[in-house]
Amino acid sequence: MHHPPPSPHHPATDRALGALWGLALGDALGMPTQIMSRDAIAARFGEVTGFEAGPPDNPVAAGLPAGSITDDTDQALLVGRLLADGGGHIDPEEFARALLAWEAQMKAKGSLDLLGPSTKAALDAVTRGVPVAEAGKSGTTNGAAMRVTPVGVAFPLRPLETFLDRVAESCQVTHDTTLGIAAAAAVAAAVSSAVDGATLDEAMDAAETAAAAGARRGHWVAGADIAARIRWARRTVAGLPEDEAARVIGSLIGTSVASQESVPAAFAVLTVAGDDPWRACVLAANLGGDCDTIGALAGAVSGAVAGLSGLPSRAVGTLRGVNGLEMEPLAARLLELRGTPPPEGAG
Repeated sequence: MHHPPPSPHHPATDRALGALWGLALGDALGMPTQIMSRDAIAARFGEVTGFEAGPPDNPVAAGLPAGSITDDTDQALLVGRLLADGGGHIDPEEFARALLAWEAQMKAKGSLDLLGPSTKAALDAVTRGVPVAEAGKSGTTNGAAMRVTPVGVAFPLRPLETFLDRVAESCQVTHDTTLGIAAAAAVAAAVSSAVDGATLDEAMDAAETAAAAGARRGHWVAGADIAARIRWARRTVAGLPEDEAARVIGSLIGTSVASQESVPAAFAVLTVAGDDPWRACVLAANLGGDCDTIGALAGAVSGAVAGLSGLPSRAVGTLRGVNGLEMEPLAARLLELRGTPPPEGAG
């Protein structure tokens, strides 16, 4: 069924779609440059200014057409579908099965973009018979944060502890740790507050508050505090020219899969790019490291602030065409959970 574009009279729908399409935008722009160094990106592309095909020598992105999404968008949509099907709850056993099925499907396609380290270790444990409640107790990388955006769309931020229950549920199987939950809480809170109309600064403040509260949940693991790192990252790049900010993000804040690097890096990108999702995603794509995830996080938050109407329509058209994506039905289902009625004619 063809879904008409959201009515401008329904800003929550516009922002929810902005979050989902913004995530896909950052993911696809960062796809060809992921796991490369900034120097290698500069040598090959000069500067990435739009969608590029996966270079043949990129072991993860080789062969992917320009505009292709990766695991970041796939797994976020998987979380969104499970949430909608489960009436707002994610069954951990079903989540584990869905992630394993997703990886099997990717392997069958010949893809090299498979499960990240924390998720892989947790699901290997589940496969060996470890209870799902135990499997995620050492997951600290950014996989939970990368797929949490639908939780932010589906639930209001207040009351915060109830919101964090939903975030923690999406982390439990793979990232049931202080770092994993705090990182996911930061991203989900920024998205949720933006869906309710927050400015970018307000959304980033909400991320810090939620990350601090989220860090009180899950198994304790050593690692820098996510809320403190986001605050520091925002302050560190504030007012810097874009080139200098990108250098600082790469060398000091960090672009690895560690939650305490890539999640603050995404908020640093947002600080530099403001609420321009395209600029945020392009800046992320040139960072290297785990830049498709950094772009996905920055794109989700800035997209939620700007709304779908603030994303370049040609780029969204490319994402639709290359990946066969339709975000409208899922956004409507997630907003139904939130209690926000979808626009007339969207069903």
